Amino acid sequence: MIRDLDTGKVMKNAFRITKNKYITALRVRIPGGALSAETLKMVADIANKYGDGSVHMTTRQGFEILNIPMEYMEEVNKAIQPLIDKTKINQPIEGEGYPAAGTRNIAACIGNKVCPKAQYNTTDFARKIENIVYPNHLHVKIAFTGCPNDCIKSRIHDIGVIGMCLPEYNSYRCISCGACVKKCKQVSTNALKGVNYKVVRDHDKCIGCGECVLVCPNNAWTRNPKKYFRVCIMGRTGKKNPRIAQDFIKWADEDSVTKIIENTYKFTEEYIDPNAPMRKEHIGYIVDRMGFKLYKNYALEGVKLPDIAEVKDFVYWDGIHYR
Repeated sequence: MIRDLDTGKVMKNAFRITKNKYITALRVRIPGGALSAETLKMVADIANKYGDGSVHMTTRQGFEILNIPMEYMEEVNKAIQPLIDKTKINQPIEGEGYPAAGTRNIAACIGNKVCPKAQYNTTDFARKIENIVYPNHLHVKIAFTGCPNDCIKSRIHDIGVIGMCLPEYNSYRCISCGACVKKCKQVSTNALKGVNYKVVRDHDKCIGCGECVLVCPNNAWTRNPKKYFRVCIMGRTGKKNPRIAQDFIKWADEDSVTKIIENTYKFTEEYIDPNAPMRKEHIGYIVDRMGFKLYKNYALEGVKLPDIAEVKDFVYWDGIHYR
């Protein structure tokens, strides 16, 4: 039985401190929420051999293998190597398990590989960002969702990335049926209206949901082949001040989003509270303390936004305040 317990080391190795002192749970990363049946079997095999056979699927699309005695941690780290290899997790030293538990599993909705409303492959983008930011001990939550329906609830994350469709209208194919206008009014932002038997789109109202494209019977509306994104920032749950993330940039492209995320990590490294336990401080608290203007300067350093992009001059948050 382990008697001397370095809780910091345990947690950084992606094991959880539980209510039972010498029992732990292993956090398994599944970037983008997509995995194979083979990976599921690996999780089950480890749970049966080292735990009590129970597994919890987390809200962030990962797994926790429960009730592992702490004396098995080194064995488990070796046993999970095939799982880490299968999920392509960055790992500096083979056989030593997960190298960090800071940046939480990057979550994603199912994306356009299945969903007709999704504007991009959310899993691929999530895995790209995973390779850039992990391993990292900073407490950051990132989520990717394919469309403004926001099935992954990206607006309660530090950074949420929402897919946007730029609809293109071919008036010569339009039969003036009004289906797109009706659909936009019913389920979206009423950004379309009929004028002289054609359709006019209000770009300022359009949220890029693509419902007009899906409902048009004659392909008068099509998606621009370029991928665009809405970046919302500084959402969070938690004790002090839970709040919804607010829009930072609309109509950003993939390279811009990637660079903004990289820059946000640099900002966090620079200004995180040095007294924050385990370097766990939501980015939003740092922005509250240091000011949005400073964060904005960091986030946009070296970023080349497309001409269509819209950047907020200032972002205001509210939420619940506990005093």
